[in-house]
Amino acid sequence: MLGVSAVAATELLRQLRSSPDVAPLLSILERGPAAYVVGGTVRDLLLGREPLDLDVVVEGPLGPVLALLGAPARAHDQFETATVMCGDLRCDLARSRSEWYARPGALPQVRPAPIEQDLLRRDFTVNAIALAVSGSRAGQLLFAPGALQDLDARLLAVLNERSFRDDPTRLLRLIRYGSRLGFGVRASTYARVTGAVSAGALATVAGPRLGAELRLLAAEAEPVSALAALAPFGLDAAVELGFGLDGREPAATALALLGDDGDRAALALAVALLGVVEAGRLVLLARLGFDATRRDLIVETARLGPALAPRLRRAHAASSVAAAIGRAPLEAVALAGALGARTNARRWIERLRFVALSITGADVVAAGVAPGPAVGAGLRAALAAKLDGRVGDGDGELAEALRAARGRAGHVGGADCGAGAGGADCAGGAAG
Repeated sequence: MLGVSAVAATELLRQLRSSPDVAPLLSILERGPAAYVVGGTVRDLLLGREPLDLDVVVEGPLGPVLALLGAPARAHDQFETATVMCGDLRCDLARSRSEWYARPGALPQVRPAPIEQDLLRRDFTVNAIALAVSGSRAGQLLFAPGALQDLDARLLAVLNERSFRDDPTRLLRLIRYGSRLGFGVRASTYARVTGAVSAGALATVAGPRLGAELRLLAAEAEPVSALAALAPFGLDAAVELGFGLDGREPAATALALLGDDGDRAALALAVALLGVVEAGRLVLLARLGFDATRRDLIVETARLGPALAPRLRRAHAASSVAAAIGRAPLEAVALAGALGARTNARRWIERLRFVALSITGADVVAAGVAPGPAVGAGLRAALAAKLDGRVGDGDGELAEALRAARGRAGHVGGADCGAGAGGADCAGGAAG
């Protein structure tokens, strides 16, 4: 039996209608079949938080609603869901349904069902809340037993005792919501978490589904808190032996150094991988369904960060810092900084990596250096001089580049002479 409130619904509808992104959608939904704003959207509104997106459930086929919205009249998958944009806000629509599980960890089997059953299939009580915007219940707030009490108490609780066995990804969602919202866990649910982890529930979930939840955890605004929260439940070791954050300080420091320029989620996951045997890191991420580009960045960051830290600590001149870093990704530099090379990592991230030459290889060639490796050597020397403050303008850069390039050419010319080249050409090469 669902609880019902009209008083809370009035204020929530007022808030939604005041949003320029949401109001047009509501006016369209009011002309269609029974529709409800549900889940995290309502939860966040009741908490006084700005919803990240809009979740709508329709009692009946989505086609008529999508037609009203001017969207393609088809669902995206077997669960009959669709996504449309409401201004800058993403709106996820779904047909109300019930679900059951053929085996633990499997994707659910679904069938159309009334809103009551849809709410009672959800992961946590605080997400089992619906605001009716059309149909016979328009203007009512519907909620599962205990939902509003748990929301007031800032507690997460499952709706049935099989919840974590049916869908163990809810274990990671518990961590994600708890970290984001600052919620605790109701005692009865805590016992079910520990029981599910002890029973190896995560092992029943396909790797890509588990990886999707980990990516969402790492993408949280506070990824360190989210990933660190796995440990008290033993969920980090359940993912892989050695996975997780052994203390928050290195990860927090690395993310602070990185700022907003790099891939914060990849960096957080790289730190969480440090305890995993190196040969197993790529295998783990592949099993978890990470795409190749992201997988390589995470693994390279975890490998290069610790190796780079001592080299960066020994570097003094700015050019030495740049040489130590080479082509290492920004995330690896931030990790090296967290592992003891903070000063030079900060120098690189905040200033040195932006130093660039005003000359190009074409300028070096135009000044008389033949195209080839010598040009690159000249540009590298010019950049080192600029980093160290030994040149200050384009003329100085070019002079430094020519000196290094001609020195390189002279060295190469000398070697060619030994191979039997003509004497006059050798003399010219050596002199530049």
